Amino acid sequence: MTTPRSITIAGAGLAGALLATLLARNGWKVEVLERRPDPRVKGYEGGRSINLALAERGLHGLRLAGLRDAVMAQAVMMRGRMVHFADGRQQLQRYGRDDSEVIWSVHRGRLNLTLLDAAEAAGASIRFHQRIESVDFERRRIEAVNDHDRSRACFGFDVLVGADGAGSAVRQALGRVLDLGERFEPLGHGYKELEIPPADDGGFRIEPNALHIWPRGGYMCIALPNSERTFTVTLFLPNEGPHPSFATVRSAAEARALFEADFADALPLIPDLEHDFVANPTGQLGTLHLDRWHLDGRAVLIGDAAHAMVPFHGQGMNCAFEDCVALAEHLRHQDDFAAAFAAFEAERRPNAVAIQRMALDNYIEMRDRVDDADYLLQRELERILAERHPDRFVPRYTMVTFRRVPYATALERGLLQRELLAELTRNCERIEQVDLALADRLVRERLAPL
Repeated sequence: MTTPRSITIAGAGLAGALLATLLARNGWKVEVLERRPDPRVKGYEGGRSINLALAERGLHGLRLAGLRDAVMAQAVMMRGRMVHFADGRQQLQRYGRDDSEVIWSVHRGRLNLTLLDAAEAAGASIRFHQRIESVDFERRRIEAVNDHDRSRACFGFDVLVGADGAGSAVRQALGRVLDLGERFEPLGHGYKELEIPPADDGGFRIEPNALHIWPRGGYMCIALPNSERTFTVTLFLPNEGPHPSFATVRSAAEARALFEADFADALPLIPDLEHDFVANPTGQLGTLHLDRWHLDGRAVLIGDAAHAMVPFHGQGMNCAFEDCVALAEHLRHQDDFAAAFAAFEAERRPNAVAIQRMALDNYIEMRDRVDDADYLLQRELERILAERHPDRFVPRYTMVTFRRVPYATALERGLLQRELLAELTRNCERIEQVDLALADRLVRERLAPL
């Protein structure tokens, strides 16, 4: 690039630390400002973290940063959804064809520590306790406050990347000088984090290689495995409304009553249910939409700062890591920052919009459809058509999770395939009733090779 290879990143979370690593390894002078204390010293603060599902897009970013093996050593494989029906039955619904198509449960805190170490090892400078209070884009100056000792600092920057999450200070500063078209759509549902501890013998209490889900219509509970043989449990409920909601389930006793009624097989697994329910905060969920992500060649937003989404497709981190890879590539190939940022936004924003929509769709699927007979029949047909037409009929989940097909392409093809499945299974109760000859013809007619 013709401009100086110096960049400032706001936020040392997952996206900020990965981007810092990629750029520093590529010869950039990278400075990272982080409002929190160094978690390697203070310890990671839990209670608000949904465990992360690492998939191919995220793995690709980690490979480029030389971190795949270090992260995978901490990860637990999840083959599919272990559905816990209301009547006590369980069923494993695989994500892919076999163990070559799985996702990985990773702990947000440990992953962040690994990325911070990697960023510093690559040469990035990370300054903790630096909460951005204001940004002067004309003078390219950042005013920051240390909330620990109340000291203030001023930092100059050549170019600024906002990787500082859904509550981004950089985005707020940009909004004062640029119409971002910002819209936030709250989901109207929140979450509470709980925990299943190891069994008495030190092993897992339930099947470790699955994402456990208790679907109950308008609400649900999930559990993801950790390498310490624990499970991170997340209860999702509406914020308001009749029982159950966080408006009606507020006390420890009310939480126990809810689990006794609706999650009976999970209750014995969570001995500290009452304590965790009261002690851990209720997290809120929503979707952030922006019409613009950058200010000429001075600043750009990535990850949750640009497109926060609900967590139900497990793609928030994977999408953010894909942002990091894309931005690093555009910076490498474009002549100036303005061109790089414009090209980055043009590539990534339509894909962010697509995965935001698919994440909302997946919430309805997870809480309300995975135990539905019509859905299960369509899933069975989907697997058959994927085997018969591997170049044409690729399940949407496969495109999103196991490949790096653009999200927008996955959304468009997924809608066509969903219509096809509904049409072919109409008035059918068993897979033997589906006309596979017709199915083959319609797949060839309507789906071009991917």
